[in-house]
Amino acid sequence: MPGARSEPDRRPSPDALLAELRREGGGRGRLKIFLGAAPGVGKTYEMLTTAHARRREGLDVAVGVVETHGRAETEALLAGLEVLPRRRVPYHGTVLEEMDLDALLARRPQLALVDELAHTNAPGSRHPKRYLDVVELLDAGIDVYTTLNIQHVESLNDVVAQITRIRVRETVPDGILDRADDIEVIDLSPDDLMQRLREGKVYVPRNAERALKHYFSPGNLTALRELALRRTAQRVDDQLLTHMQAHAIAGPWAAGERVLVCVSEDPRAAGLVRYAKRLADRLRAPFTALTVAGRRSAQLSEEQRDRIADTLRLAERLGGDPVTIPGESRRIADDIIGFAQERNVTHVVIGKSDRSRWFELLHGSVVHDLVRRAGSISVHVIAGEQVDGETLPRKTVRTAPPRRPEGLAYAVSLAAVLCALGVGLLVQPFLGHENTDLTFLTAVVAVAVRFGLYPSLLAVVASSLAYNFFFLPPIYTFTITDPTNVVALFFFTLVAVLVSNLAARVQIDATMSRAQARATEALYGFSRKLAGCGTLDDVLWATAYQVALMLRLRVVVLLPEAGRLTVMVGYPPEDRLDEADLAAAKWTFDNGRAAGRGADTLPGAKRLFLPLRTGRGVIGVVGLDTDKPGPLLTPDQRRLLDALMDQGALAIERVHLVADLDRARLSAETDRLRQALLTSISHDLKTPLASVLGAATTLRDLRSDLNEEAKAELVSTIIDESERLNRFIANLLDMTKLESGAVAPNLALNDLGEIVGSALQRASKILAAHKVEMALAPDLPALALDAVLFEQVLFNLLDNAAKYAPQGTTVRIEGWQAGGQVCLRVLDEGEGIPPSDQEAIFDKFYRARKGDHVQAGTGLGLAISRGFVEAMGGRLTAGNRTDRSGAVFTLSIPIPAKQPVLDTAA
Repeated sequence: MPGARSEPDRRPSPDALLAELRREGGGRGRLKIFLGAAPGVGKTYEMLTTAHARRREGLDVAVGVVETHGRAETEALLAGLEVLPRRRVPYHGTVLEEMDLDALLARRPQLALVDELAHTNAPGSRHPKRYLDVVELLDAGIDVYTTLNIQHVESLNDVVAQITRIRVRETVPDGILDRADDIEVIDLSPDDLMQRLREGKVYVPRNAERALKHYFSPGNLTALRELALRRTAQRVDDQLLTHMQAHAIAGPWAAGERVLVCVSEDPRAAGLVRYAKRLADRLRAPFTALTVAGRRSAQLSEEQRDRIADTLRLAERLGGDPVTIPGESRRIADDIIGFAQERNVTHVVIGKSDRSRWFELLHGSVVHDLVRRAGSISVHVIAGEQVDGETLPRKTVRTAPPRRPEGLAYAVSLAAVLCALGVGLLVQPFLGHENTDLTFLTAVVAVAVRFGLYPSLLAVVASSLAYNFFFLPPIYTFTITDPTNVVALFFFTLVAVLVSNLAARVQIDATMSRAQARATEALYGFSRKLAGCGTLDDVLWATAYQVALMLRLRVVVLLPEAGRLTVMVGYPPEDRLDEADLAAAKWTFDNGRAAGRGADTLPGAKRLFLPLRTGRGVIGVVGLDTDKPGPLLTPDQRRLLDALMDQGALAIERVHLVADLDRARLSAETDRLRQALLTSISHDLKTPLASVLGAATTLRDLRSDLNEEAKAELVSTIIDESERLNRFIANLLDMTKLESGAVAPNLALNDLGEIVGSALQRASKILAAHKVEMALAPDLPALALDAVLFEQVLFNLLDNAAKYAPQGTTVRIEGWQAGGQVCLRVLDEGEGIPPSDQEAIFDKFYRARKGDHVQAGTGLGLAISRGFVEAMGGRLTAGNRTDRSGAVFTLSIPIPAKQPVLDTAA
């Protein structure tokens, strides 16, 4: 029924139904994420408060892991909740505490509390990340409450790094947020959060002061707050859309704005897309560019098809979502409304028709139908004057004309009619001439399905004449005496024309569908291949190979290098172009338009050159060539080539951006190191030089007035400060060697006790004000070490302990064997290392916060020590003592498999 066909499709979306079934399935737990913009907004506090409320409702609640960070109000909320003991994991001489996943699964509460979703588990755990533990709990049917900061979301990692200048290493995939059943934003204004920081409710005062100066600035917190709210709003919007599609609810529900622009072959379509982009920006909404591919699409000229394809690509470049849907309704407006309701679109943009009134009366008007049927969707009808002058540039490359039915197709159609005639003559004695027309109809349908409309029309004419001449009395003439036979012939011809037309349309639809499916499959495979390319060479080879494979052409890709265009890759391999080709390639790169064979510019070149273009402009040139004469491409091949080149250009741009980021990061690191080096030279090296100069000047000018004790003290000062200066310069030289990769350890089996004793003797002066204890296990095996480098490592650690531990305290060295390695620890009795600095202290020129009694250093000693230890195959970690205040540095050296005779010469 025609009326029924005009109604939009009200069936639920299968994908949305599956999503709801997975979410509501009885075997899977529910996930709720308490999302915050920054640490300290109260995520854990709110999670515990909500858990107490659920417990009062009778729910079985257990705490898998909750990090209170020493906050009294958070610790108070743990009272009354069952807290499962944590699993203790030995790691390099220290003990780490992790959530006991197996105990939680065995306990099987209805609700589990798991704090800090982005946490990295200790080595040796079942899963490397805590969010994978949560996934296992959900799969076991346990509901989970968890907390997360917005900076840990994987897709926002680069954005957060750009805002805060800090790269977050622990991230959670976006799929975890998409899997969450509920997301609750814990919001706190920047002023309130900074006040909590000053009051010591987030970090201890020393760390809070540093955080206020760097991460917790008002601008950073405001930007992170907006990111958290926007990401949550996006998730809620997706949930609303899924709900509407699953329940076949006709939209829109104007909870959020969405813009849809209708793209046709009209020259002003590009202007409509730009208008829709401006409207979407004003509404802060996404926009979609939609074109409906119906039977009418097959009747469009190649120029009109090019215009639609280019307009959709323009929408994609502007950040929109280009979509092509098949025309399933009699009216295009019904397809547009159905799509808009399915996607919860609130605004539809369409151009005002300039067709005549008579055309609209005969064929209808998409604009009028859309306005009448839009319901609560706002329709923006844009007059031509508003978008004039914004058309896309025309194509300048001549293409091969579209294929028309060949003479063979017409010959086959006549042969099919002859076969039908023969069959009809055979069956006429049995069926009569009234039914022999079916054989001709069969031939007409077969020709229409195979060769299209025009050969089938020839078959209709030939069949009508043959049917009249051979079967309608009087036979063997074109005269018809019986009026009923006239009517029969008329309806036979009419039915044959209609059937051939319908069959030809089906053939066109099938051909278009197959071509689109092949192109889509090829583009999808190409995009996956490009996604796996990490270097520029890989991207260029993939692009050249794919274009050559799909278009059966020879391909070269040129990129600017050292101020000139250079052939970077060719398929088949080729790296030389003649002067005419180089001139055409350069013109294409400079002007952004095609040149060379088949183009309007420099057509004498051997190849056709096309620009590789991104949002930043032309980034390269693609050259095409074949041995066949005539135009290189058909219109469909040119549109496919445009899509391939767009993907290749974006991949090249991505590689360039990564390289730019690496260069910017390297430049920033170089500037930071240069600044630190200048600071070190101007301050750290100046201090001992001033001491040496002062003592030497005093000896020179006042030698006769000084007693022997004073002279000896001045000489001792000169020697001590010179040694200190020598250590600073040695550290700088060692770091230079490490950075250049010039450190090659001379490994030999050595006794650890001997190296420790040598290092203690060398450090005797700097440890003179401290007590030194040594506790090495008596049966330690020999280790493959470079004795000189390892002694320098121990000396740096002892020097660090002497600096940061008060005078009169004890510096202790412990050594023992643990499994396949020997562990050596250097412990002091200072203030310890702030948790946030335990990894940063190994960075070059990094100096932990210290008191006035601590002598300044270059900030290189620990970085050099870790570099030396890792060069020898070991590890160096830092932590704090558990028995009292103080730092502990742990060296882990693997035991060699074989134990030959020791190298005593070392």
